[in-house]
Amino acid sequence: MDINEIQQIIPHRYPMLLIDRVIELEPLKKIVAIKNVTMNEQVFQGHFPGAPVYPGVYIIEAMAQAGAVLLFREVPDRESKLLFFTGIEEAKFRRPVVPGDQLRLEVTVLKYKMGYAKLRAEAYVEGQLAAEAVISSAIADKHKKVSS
Repeated sequence: MDINEIQQIIPHRYPMLLIDRVIELEPLKKIVAIKNVTMNEQVFQGHFPGAPVYPGVYIIEAMAQAGAVLLFREVPDRESKLLFFTGIEEAKFRRPVVPGDQLRLEVTVLKYKMGYAKLRAEAYVEGQLAAEAVISSAIADKHKKVSS
């Protein structure tokens, strides 16, 4: 799945679209996506000048977007829906991610029921685990007020 197909599934756009390609997909089971980390990204202007490191929250967001493609692809009326984070658990960052790295994002469904999902997500660089987390999300109507 290329970037154009990804953009047909999830609403994210530059500068917040954080996956470049999907290389493997088993509907409602598993997805493997790629994020190419380049020095051209805005975040490196301030994180950190002279020693750029890709922020952990961006890695978590990239994993969540891969999960969103996996889940949202199966939603027939996705134009009227959004997928929201509802939780992040067990997040661990194992090694720095720097410009020139390619993140391999592997996301598997732990639980999916009535629009609620719990996903196991891992990000690898050159076969080494860079980050991992358990991500929860829920599908909601796009124009419905979300209560906290």
